[in-house]
Amino acid sequence: MTIEIGVAFLVLGAITGAFWRMWALIDKAGEEGRIAQRELAKFQTHVAENFATKDGMQRQTDQLLRAMESIGTRIDALTSRIDNMIKPRTTRQ
Repeated sequence: MTIEIGVAFLVLGAITGAFWRMWALIDKAGEEGRIAQRELAKFQTHVAENFATKDGMQRQTDQLLRAMESIGTRIDALTSRIDNMIKPRTTRQ
């Protein structure tokens, strides 16, 4: 009977030891996962702050092109006004 009790304690100890070992591995993996999530969040914030989206770049390009067109139109109007100032005036007789 004492041998059976010893074997029972040995089996119970092995099961308990295995359980605690698995618990420690699970806990370690969970902590590594939390660390990875924090680092990913930091990286996502960095990317959002430092890199432009394709849509944002397209809008900026469109605005620049419209501004350049406006400048071109103003230069054309200015040259036309200068041409009118230089044109010889006819006098009435």
